[in-house]
Amino acid sequence: MPTNRQAEQDRSVADSDMLADLAACDAARAEGGEGMPLAVFSRIISGENPVKVIREWRGLTQTGPTRRADLHRVQLHDIETGKSRGSVETLKAIAVALDVGMDDVV
Repeated sequence: MPTNRQAEQDRSVADSDMLADLAACDAARAEGGEGMPLAVFSRIISGENPVKVIREWRGLTQTGPTRRADLHRVQLHDIETGKSRGSVETLKAIAVALDVGMDDVV
């Protein structure tokens, strides 16, 4: 059983971690970062294709990003369905078209 001193120290560490998390969140917001909604993030980590999920979150059809990225719609379709992984250049163009970082689409 932890002592009162140990419990107090554990609370202090937890409080310190929470403050660090809040500071990181505040810094990201100050830099203009747009947070991804939990529902979108949850779909991605559950295994759905991130390009498709982000495109749908943005309210776009396949036509919009393919025009912006100068791709054929079939290329985007193949990436979204897993038929193709897409080259680094293609994924970068899609990320720019969706206004997200490259790490969000891979």
